[in-house]
Amino acid sequence: MDIHASLIDQRLTGILEEHPEWFVQFGDADKKRSSAFVLLCMATLLDLPLEDSLDLITEGGNDVGVDGLHVGEVEDGEFHVTLFQGKYKKNLKGDANFPENGVKQMINTVGALFDPVRTFDMNEKIAPRIEEIRSLIRDGYIPVVRIVLCNNGLRWKDAAQEWIDQSGFPEEQVRWVHLNHETIVDVLRQQKPVNESLRLEGEAVVEAFKFRRVLIGKAPVVEIAELFKRNGDRLLERNIRRYLGLQSNRVNTAIHDTLSHAEKRENFYFFNNGITIICNKFRHNALQSSSYQVKLEDMQIINGGQTSKTIQQTLENEQDLSVFTNVYVMVRIYELEEEDQDFVADITYATNSQNPVDLRDLRSNDPIQKDLENGLKELGYTYRRKSGGSAGGAQVITSAILAESVLAIWRDKPHQAKFRRKEHFGKLYDLIFKGLNPAQALFAVLIFRFVENERKRPTISNPPIYLPYASHFLAMCVGKLFLADKQMKLESISHLNIREIQQDFEAMKGWIYVASVALTTGALDQLYGGQSVSLQQLSATFRRGDLLAYLVANLARGDKELLEGMIRRHLP
Repeated sequence: MDIHASLIDQRLTGILEEHPEWFVQFGDADKKRSSAFVLLCMATLLDLPLEDSLDLITEGGNDVGVDGLHVGEVEDGEFHVTLFQGKYKKNLKGDANFPENGVKQMINTVGALFDPVRTFDMNEKIAPRIEEIRSLIRDGYIPVVRIVLCNNGLRWKDAAQEWIDQSGFPEEQVRWVHLNHETIVDVLRQQKPVNESLRLEGEAVVEAFKFRRVLIGKAPVVEIAELFKRNGDRLLERNIRRYLGLQSNRVNTAIHDTLSHAEKRENFYFFNNGITIICNKFRHNALQSSSYQVKLEDMQIINGGQTSKTIQQTLENEQDLSVFTNVYVMVRIYELEEEDQDFVADITYATNSQNPVDLRDLRSNDPIQKDLENGLKELGYTYRRKSGGSAGGAQVITSAILAESVLAIWRDKPHQAKFRRKEHFGKLYDLIFKGLNPAQALFAVLIFRFVENERKRPTISNPPIYLPYASHFLAMCVGKLFLADKQMKLESISHLNIREIQQDFEAMKGWIYVASVALTTGALDQLYGGQSVSLQQLSATFRRGDLLAYLVANLARGDKELLEGMIRRHLP
């Protein structure tokens, strides 16, 4: 028995025992365990709570060989899609390869899914997501695909690799990843401190001020590659999930291109923003004037992880490393105390300009976030300001869900709430959080959770086909209709009346949701003149917010007869 395979199996037992309701539809015990394994793989690779990953599972009849599917946001004309296929064995020896037929199936699947004109049978879980992908493709966005093959054994054999090589998929667009019990344990295992030595060349600047020490110099790229060869992803703040890979990120590809061309590589120092390292202590021979060998205690790379990993991967594929003799990258080393964690976040935010770190984490120490945490605590809820970990149940609210709920419901931006999540703690931060009190935030989350539950397990008869795309719009309608019915303004919601508001909402939420569905259907009829609309069109409509003006106008009009008439015409 493989010890790591056993540890993961034990973790799956815990998931199944803690959340049996999640796996009722998956039949026998073996299928449930296999589904739990896929769930754990998705949560690990995508850095999501298990609860959020549950919504990504697509396995079942007509799942086209895809057990899980995640569609990322549009960025620079591209969007990232991650497909998961899991193979879990009862035998915990960990010595079985990922099956060749599974690889073949995924090749056929990719060839079909990303062609908008291909038709085939799909189950109700996966069909709306596939049509969302195809809608994006029709709008001119390019899919960048990551195929994750998961098992509790070994990688696929050479014969399967030949199928991949012969598939004809462009490497810059399709990337194959193997994820197994060893990888998951590496991520879950508590990281040990990295104590290392880094060779710098030429002169360096060493200063001490504000009770902190700083060293700025240049390191040979060969030295960076060796550093990562020895330590791997332990050097990165967020482990393997922080590295996106050459084929899935434009910045990394540009770094690789610069290093690979003789006429460009010697100017690499000037083209790159460098690497930022924090450590508990650094030491060097201050008696020499240049080319220090720097000793680093408990080091981490907080910016430049993409640069470092791409350097390593590029140099690994180069036969003659002597061509990199005069190729350097700038290095900044900060010696900080353990209590400097807030300062570390500020440094990360200020120095980052390539693949952004999680802005949610960087904003977590903002006074607004701390005030929300304290206020929600008084209301009986735990507010998680930082990312990572399990959502933790009904009394736990993450800052990500709070931001999404508030932007959709109170700020009238449902399409931005869903499709611009990366900007919630960046460009949209002030719009979402400025002037927001804990009671208003809590009510938005409660509304959004209710609407999301209706999407996952509809209680209305004949739910509309657009339901998978409409949660954020429906939540906005629910919030606005509640306030209108109670003749309240958002500003009047506070800790003084939130309990009463919650009670009223519980009593009214059923008919308000039905009314919101009717209003949304009416807005679509206004937009399309009552014509039939495909899933691809509906996906694009909600993504672009085409019907938002109709919804907002109808809600703002306050014409009770108009609203009641629309509701009567469009009751599901």
